[in-house]
Amino acid sequence: MSTEKCRCGWAREEPNIYYHDTEWGVPQHDDRVLFEFLILEGAQAGLSWTTILNKRENYRAAYNGFDVKRIAKYDERKVAKLLADPGIVRNRLKVAASIANANAFLAVQKEFGSFDAYVWQFVGGTPRQNKRASMKEVPARTPESDAMSKDLLRRGFKFVGSTICYAFMQATGMVNDHAVDCFRHRAVMKLGR
Repeated sequence: MSTEKCRCGWAREEPNIYYHDTEWGVPQHDDRVLFEFLILEGAQAGLSWTTILNKRENYRAAYNGFDVKRIAKYDERKVAKLLADPGIVRNRLKVAASIANANAFLAVQKEFGSFDAYVWQFVGGTPRQNKRASMKEVPARTPESDAMSKDLLRRGFKFVGSTICYAFMQATGMVNDHAVDCFRHRAVMKLGR
């Protein structure tokens, strides 16, 4: 009899296994962490999540621990340094988007008191508890991610299409998309109560 835990199909090797088992789907309310995921999900556009996870520590170092106030003040010298850093995705549009997003993030914090208060409104403040038999049932976007994307874009955010927003919602526990036979489904569901 196998003692291996049943996991979602995408979590077959590291670093995905550790991320899946400890972070993915856990309700997140810390603004710094929410900002980190917003930037990482945007950086992932067109790439695999494994690529981004492998570069995550490099991103933390390059982006000053995702200090949103510092990132909002990045100048051309810092942009040039980021574009020369092989430890991150060196895409000029994505780097520029991270700075624009930092400024838009600060504006949202000012208006709502926190980004957490703003972003969780798209699921009514409570994680959506999905009951999917497999990853094949997981949509790329939902009406909630469509609404989030539209509002973020209106506020000046970049690289926040509906698919990116849904991945952000999954990562930060706004939705529980662990397959029902995954050992994390029930544990994450309890965290959302």
